[in-house]
Amino acid sequence: MKFKNKVVLITGATSGIGEACAFAFGKEGAKILITGRNQAKLDDSLLKLQQAGIDAVGILADAGSEEDNKRMAEAAIKHFGKIDILINNAGISMRALFEDLDLDVFRKVMDTNFWGTVYATKFCLPEIIKNKGSIIGISSINGYRGTPARTAYTASKYAMNGFFESLRTEVMKRGVHLLVVAPGFTASNIRNSALTADGSVQGESPRDEQKMMTSEEVADAIVTATLKRKRDLVLTRQGKLAVFLNKWMPGIMDGIAYNHMAKEKDSPFK
Repeated sequence: MKFKNKVVLITGATSGIGEACAFAFGKEGAKILITGRNQAKLDDSLLKLQQAGIDAVGILADAGSEEDNKRMAEAAIKHFGKIDILINNAGISMRALFEDLDLDVFRKVMDTNFWGTVYATKFCLPEIIKNKGSIIGISSINGYRGTPARTAYTASKYAMNGFFESLRTEVMKRGVHLLVVAPGFTASNIRNSALTADGSVQGESPRDEQKMMTSEEVADAIVTATLKRKRDLVLTRQGKLAVFLNKWMPGIMDGIAYNHMAKEKDSPFK
């Protein structure tokens, strides 16, 4: 068991990559604390983890709430006595042209994706420094390359990447490991729950989820990268290609990104 008795906190872990990480680290002997905004979903995930023999607890918390993040860190220390690894997974997406987008939607995405990461990291950092542990950010290819109709989501992921790059340099001589994960397109519910221009939920993914990497495959890759204390993890061939092309041929990528979005089901481009 590669993470035996390590304490792992995972935000937004009632589905998708977060829940898969809870199982992946738990099966390697870690003690797990998960958070979620829905009590029924939180209870369901917690029951599945416990039935799998994983030592896990759940905290009802909103990632965008500073107070909830503080309470989460305190609960982990009270229940398990320490924090070794924080996985900043909680996130929401959006899909609408910026000219149509309600600014409250932009704020909500930033509150959850970026500020949620800042809050959780702030309150867990003292323990992680003490234990020479890991901080993991579940970012996105959108943290390297913006796509149309996802301005708020892209901004939140660029902000996350910049935050971690700066923080990594601050703590690099103190034994702390920071990993930024860009999963690429993954079969999860993040697109189904993406917000539209007025803040309503999209409800149906515009992409073929069956052709994507699974959440379990992403979680296994994160476990391996954490063990190796890697700096960055960019997943899928398409994701790696997008990052490479955007670095060296950004003008060409502008056209590729536009055409890709224009071909999506119910594309916002008229």
